[in-house]
Amino acid sequence: MTNREKYKQAFSAIHASDHFCLEVNQVEKTMRHHRFKTMVAVIAACVMLVGGATAAYAADVGGIQRTIQLWIHGEQTEATIEFDGKGNYSMDYTDDEGNVKHQSGGGVAFAPDGTEIPVSKEDLMEELTAPDVRYEDDGSVWVYWFDQKIEITDKFDNDVCYVKLVNGEKTLYMTVKYQHGYATSPHKYISAEAFN
Repeated sequence: MTNREKYKQAFSAIHASDHFCLEVNQVEKTMRHHRFKTMVAVIAACVMLVGGATAAYAADVGGIQRTIQLWIHGEQTEATIEFDGKGNYSMDYTDDEGNVKHQSGGGVAFAPDGTEIPVSKEDLMEELTAPDVRYEDDGSVWVYWFDQKIEITDKFDNDVCYVKLVNGEKTLYMTVKYQHGYATSPHKYISAEAFN
């Protein structure tokens, strides 16, 4: 008889109890459950790490860029704009000649107690959609507002021009001083002496 047969004969009389098999099955289930929990925790950590890195990247660039449709010189233009949260914006767009243009600006407002506060995104967007007066090289003067292009070259009287702008239900009354700015109001024309 070989050693293998001797071991087989010696241990053939010994049987594992049913209780022992049940414990082995419970340990296996616990181990599988533990592995599943560990895997879920690892995936959650990865998601948090990637999310945190994305937020850190956005914070590093100073703000989140977004693409908007904006009327520039009477043409609807796609622009990439970034607000820095400190009252400033930076914008890039391609003009009708295919040139990439950069524009930036911003400012502050004053709180009732006199402290300076950054201008909000809404105020900056309102400024970007305000009418624009352009003095061309050929001597002509144009007002641009949304899809409107209005030549006002011959409408000046004593270097002041009054223009009524209508876009849907919105009306603006515009007073333009030749090469000295303009003012608008939704109610009436502003006196030329009231500004500049």
